[in-house]
Amino acid sequence: MTDLVNQTVSEVRQMTDAELEREGWNHYRGSTPTVLVFEDGTKVFPSRDPEGNGPGAPFGISDDNQAFRFGPE
Repeated sequence: MTDLVNQTVSEVRQMTDAELEREGWNHYRGSTPTVLVFEDGTKVFPSRDPEGNGPGAPFGISDDNQAFRFGPE
């Protein structure tokens, strides 16, 4: 696994068609996951389960304790 300690996120974007196809998710076009791209080129994206059976949606909690979801509104 890539060491992401002290890495900076350089881009936040939607997964491309080519990336979806690489994961076998090309039939999930209505549910395009968010990709975090780090400065070394490492890409991180959510899966709906540990086996990678489909895309997922990343959630988080801000420093002011507000829940949020990455991705298009």
